[in-house]
Amino acid sequence: MSRSNVNLLDLPDEILLVILKKLNNIDVLYSFIDINNEHLNSLAYEKIFSDTLNFVSIDNVSAIDQEKLDRFCKDILPKIHENVKCFILEPISMECILRAADYRNLTELKLFNFTQEVVLNYFTNQSSIRYIFQEKITNLIIANNDKRIG
Repeated sequence: MSRSNVNLLDLPDEILLVILKKLNNIDVLYSFIDINNEHLNSLAYEKIFSDTLNFVSIDNVSAIDQEKLDRFCKDILPKIHENVKCFILEPISMECILRAADYRNLTELKLFNFTQEVVLNYFTNQSSIRYIFQEKITNLIIANNDKRIG
């Protein structure tokens, strides 16, 4: 019986895209943008990986680390900003991410793990990112963690 070695990169783009779609978009972008493989790099730039970006941790253990967040804000988001239509964010990363680029197509924000105090801060005149809420966002979802009502 003869044995042949098949490299992942030998697969057609259609199959690679099916495989990559099974991963989290953040992981695809972080792992394949600006790597030394032009083929995987170009696949990572597909709009399907950058139209909705979820930076919310499933639990407190899996929150995005500062090094990864810095790379997104400085290197990745400025390159894919035109594709972004929706962000899913937490307070810890929101300002850095929203200031990283001009997201012309951003129309939806989902904000999770926010307190009433943090939300009010971002909607005041003093907030440096208030214009995003006023001029771009047509769909805003806020999950409030405050236990008290008022």
